[in-house]
Amino acid sequence: MNNKTKAVWMLAAALSLMLAACSSERAAEPSAPTESPKPAETPKPTDSPKPVESKKPTESSGDSSVVPAPPATSVNSEPAKDAKAEKETKDSKAKETKETKTTKDKPNSSEPADKQSQPSSANGAVNDNGKAGASGPKNPAAAVTGGKTKEPPAEGTGDHKALSWYYMKKPKGQVPNFPAETKSFTKDMKALWVGTGKKVYLTIDTGGPLGDIDTLVKSLKDNKVKANFFIAGYNVKKNPDFIRTLVADGHLIANHTMTHTDMNTQTDEQVRKEIEDYAKLYKDVTGKDIQPYFRFPYGRYNTHLLKMVSDMGYTSVFWSTAMRDWEPRKNGAEDPYNDIMNNLHDGNIILMHQGSPENIQALDKIIKAVKKAGYEFALLSDIEPPK
Repeated sequence: MNNKTKAVWMLAAALSLMLAACSSERAAEPSAPTESPKPAETPKPTDSPKPVESKKPTESSGDSSVVPAPPATSVNSEPAKDAKAEKETKDSKAKETKETKTTKDKPNSSEPADKQSQPSSANGAVNDNGKAGASGPKNPAAAVTGGKTKEPPAEGTGDHKALSWYYMKKPKGQVPNFPAETKSFTKDMKALWVGTGKKVYLTIDTGGPLGDIDTLVKSLKDNKVKANFFIAGYNVKKNPDFIRTLVADGHLIANHTMTHTDMNTQTDEQVRKEIEDYAKLYKDVTGKDIQPYFRFPYGRYNTHLLKMVSDMGYTSVFWSTAMRDWEPRKNGAEDPYNDIMNNLHDGNIILMHQGSPENIQALDKIIKAVKKAGYEFALLSDIEPPK
């Protein structure tokens, strides 16, 4: 091998060694980790649809054909206000007495402890029923009758179950339907709610304000109409001249209790006293005996009371036409006019509250329209109930 060949071979060997060394170094380097595939995103759950809100039922106003009795809002009535004033006076006097007593009973620190007076164990006034902690009558009637030791029976039991008068309208000209309990009234539960024939019985209640007396009296007189009045005893006391005028004009005035209180809240003794005191007051004012007709305040009664009132010689009078005239009328005098004319029927006993200004404004128009429809106005003493 000549020197030139030898040199070429050695160069080639060196290059091979260099290449081999480079390959080993590269093999020793860790390979860059491959990026693991990004996990597929779990699809975001779609919002579940909101449940459809059930529509809130509107408060049922009830069958417009059912006409209830006026609410027993005795808390706003005149006797209730009188009772409240009397109660406040009693409370004020009781407070003064208590303060005076406290001053007298206050221990004197200058006296020995054994001579200091002991505080009283009584912690409240005693009411008319003899119970500690109360401070006045439970109802306006108690303020008038003086309160009694006996509590009225619980409502909802037997013949003391509280009832409220109502009727169900029929088409114009037809007699309404009446409460089912009327079918259970016995002969010793004398009651009227409708008459017969082409007669209308206008009954005017004054359990609240007396209203426009002059217009009322004039409308009746101008139209030669006699009406039936149920006037609360406290109104008789307030305006005895009005009562005498009605009697002189030939109207019928009947018993409506002294205080115009829901009689379900009273004892039998209180009820009797309310009715008897009314009869006495009427005799004192007019010199005449009271007519034997009675109306339960607010149309609230029970069959026990119905029998008791009958035993006292009275016939209880309900009605076959009424209206929400204890509230302001939206359309003024047109409302009472339409209420009466749209329910006009044979033997109609109309309940109208004297304290409603719209009633008094509409009265002349109502009377003329009722007469034009072929009806005459009559007194309860002339009524002939259905057989």
